[in-house]
Amino acid sequence: MLRVEDRVFGNLYGEHDWRLAGARSRGAWDGTKAMLALGRDGIIDEIKKSDLRGRGGAGFPTGLKWSFMPKQPGERPSYLVVNADESEPGTCKDRDILRFDPHLLVEGCLVSGFAMGAHVGYIYIRGEFYNEAANLQVAIDEAYAAGLLGRDACGSGWDFDLYVHRGAGAYICGEETALLESLEGKKGMPRLKPPFPAAVGLYGCPTTVNNVETIAVAPTILRRGASWWSAIGRPKNTGTKIFCISGHVNRPCNVEEEMGIPLKELIERHAGGVRGGWDNLLAVIPGGSSVPLLPRPICDTVLMDFDSLREVKSGLGTAAVIVMDKSTDIVDAIARLSHFYMHESCGQCTPCREGAGWMYRVMKRLVLGHARLGEIDDLCEVSREIEGHTICALGDAAAWPIQGLIRHFRPELERRIAAHESSRPRAAE
Repeated sequence: MLRVEDRVFGNLYGEHDWRLAGARSRGAWDGTKAMLALGRDGIIDEIKKSDLRGRGGAGFPTGLKWSFMPKQPGERPSYLVVNADESEPGTCKDRDILRFDPHLLVEGCLVSGFAMGAHVGYIYIRGEFYNEAANLQVAIDEAYAAGLLGRDACGSGWDFDLYVHRGAGAYICGEETALLESLEGKKGMPRLKPPFPAAVGLYGCPTTVNNVETIAVAPTILRRGASWWSAIGRPKNTGTKIFCISGHVNRPCNVEEEMGIPLKELIERHAGGVRGGWDNLLAVIPGGSSVPLLPRPICDTVLMDFDSLREVKSGLGTAAVIVMDKSTDIVDAIARLSHFYMHESCGQCTPCREGAGWMYRVMKRLVLGHARLGEIDDLCEVSREIEGHTICALGDAAAWPIQGLIRHFRPELERRIAAHESSRPRAAE
């Protein structure tokens, strides 16, 4: 269990003052000038030593990602872009950071922007997050007024400006290159890679896109040291993580815990356990709606980190834990997610545009059992033809929930088909 003194987000539940004075009382903006005095390489090396991995879903090493930015200033400026377009069903961690601890993000933008040679940062925030955007803007204005942003930020000699850009609520804009397209005023559609954003990003300039939580924890890592962060969790899965626990639990919540905590302990300690007790658990989606579900036998022992969940053919994703008890119609639940990904596909790639709709139509029939047994294998095959064959990962997100359903609940699909077949009136002899 994570010790109270090791928590990064001291106001995750909004119990204290979220403005500058309150944030400073909890340690934010303490020694920021000294952090910048480490220099670009010094900051990146410390983040690398911490083994911090991106908190937006992919889990890519953060220090390595920052190191891809140009080392020397050129004709093109460099940009930091923060992805606050939190759109994954079940995920609400960044929302609480934005409204209750925005100064951690603002300070993180300055530190990370300096580390990658960026004088300008943009925070692309989901349009529906109205109050969160308002709080964030207040925090930025306070930082400017206190000399923490702008010219000679924190007295460091580094100029840094930070802007909030509100999106229009498209799920696809959570993909980093679609976000950049939207930020430029275009339709949010993913770009082909390469070139990667670190070479050709916003306005054709070097850009790094990071998740809110990733940027927000960076100053605390630098303040307390990489060895402190890497001592929490497991090797290559270090530090703290905000988990969003929802669904059939007694106390849905957001909670900051150490990486690698057992899933069962996470649910029972912080969410009051499964509704009706652990024996009433049917399945859990451990990392937001795009990752494959896990049945109860796996949930008994699995650890909540990137590598442990990959070993059981799922993923940590955004760490949005969606709990489903035995009252759940598991086929209908996955069909609902299938509809979501069909609706949110930008339509640019044929496998996703056509395949997501085809899979949803098959899933609708499987809910009622109006299908042939062979269609289960067809559905699985089509999902694998979509997976890995699109410009962005939305195709994977559409395929994985269905693959998880077939992998762990195929007998339920077969039972429905058999029940429907037996209920059909036989032709008169």
